Amino acid sequence: MSKPLFALLIFLLPMAWADAAIVYRPDEGWSIEGEGGAAEQSKNAQDQLNRAESYENAGDAKRALATYRVLVKKWPKSFFAPKAQLKVAMLSEKLADYEHAFDAYGVYISKYPRGEDFDKCVESQFRIAKLYLDGVKVKLLGIPIATSMTRAESMFGEIVKNAPFSPYAPLSQFNVGVADEKQGKYPEAIAAYEALLAKYPSDPVTADAQYQIGYVRLQAMRDGSYDDASATKAREAFEDFIQRYPNSEKVAQARENLNSLGGHQTENTFGIAKFYDKKKDYKAAVIYYNQVIKEEPGSRQSAEAKARIDALRSKVGDAALNPAPAQAETGPRVQANRKLQAQVDTASRPDYLGPPVAEPVETPPPKPKVRTSPLDLAPLPPVEPALPSQ
Repeated sequence: MSKPLFALLIFLLPMAWADAAIVYRPDEGWSIEGEGGAAEQSKNAQDQLNRAESYENAGDAKRALATYRVLVKKWPKSFFAPKAQLKVAMLSEKLADYEHAFDAYGVYISKYPRGEDFDKCVESQFRIAKLYLDGVKVKLLGIPIATSMTRAESMFGEIVKNAPFSPYAPLSQFNVGVADEKQGKYPEAIAAYEALLAKYPSDPVTADAQYQIGYVRLQAMRDGSYDDASATKAREAFEDFIQRYPNSEKVAQARENLNSLGGHQTENTFGIAKFYDKKKDYKAAVIYYNQVIKEEPGSRQSAEAKARIDALRSKVGDAALNPAPAQAETGPRVQANRKLQAQVDTASRPDYLGPPVAEPVETPPPKPKVRTSPLDLAPLPPVEPALPSQ
């Protein structure tokens, strides 16, 4: 604390505490102790507990909190220390000091792993972490300044680390992924969900984790440029979800997302066809128009592709749209044409998922520009199933 701020604190203290000592502890913050202070010390732990409880019963939460802290600090191995530590956490939470409350619950968990209130402390930590995940403000000197998904992520991670067999551990691991996802940290979110599948494969929340893996990949595609590899991974994640959890309420949404992915693929192919069409490379354009018809029969793009093929046939004739017959030539030119022909044959296969390839000509046409705008992609379904909660 800076000297001016410390001087101001001293100036504002009530005169009744003139003889008290101001003490700062890393895990507790500032408190007032000593004669006339809020945390008078008794001769033994029992008396200190009684004093703290009397303050609490009188409604003086701050003074009770300071008195419980003295008990924990002065008699850490006494019979009453676990109860006092729990009270420190509970009163901090009651006073909306969530940072210190979370840490105080953590002290109980680490110091008293066999304590009767162990599960209660884990539950309380989960509740506080959820507040941060839902947008509670981080405080500086008691003043709310910003939301913090980073803090929520670390809190849930601490629960998983310190209480891995708790009923709250799987959902905490899931929420690590949610916090990453809200920050746009898509690779980290996917890694968190995959860790949940590995650590807690039989927990019900694994179904939600499997779904989120696909959904995060779909979101990443929307925020960036279209990519066949990303689309394939997203599709595989949703297909795995449907196969493993056929009774989940999210199956219908997963199928809609798969349809959306199919639409992205067709839209990309249709864009390539229009590119070649604009360049007046009608042979290459027809190849991709036919691919659109094969990928999404009955779709709007398919109908447009059929209409455009008919228009091109009327304009230039079938002969101009069919591959030219092989000429009796030798040397490098023949080898180049054969290589290009093989590429086109490969691209025409129904299981081909590779990049666009041009029709065999002496000089291949330029590759189409990669679409990078999110506006080039069909929008995601507007409503996603709710995330799990507890």
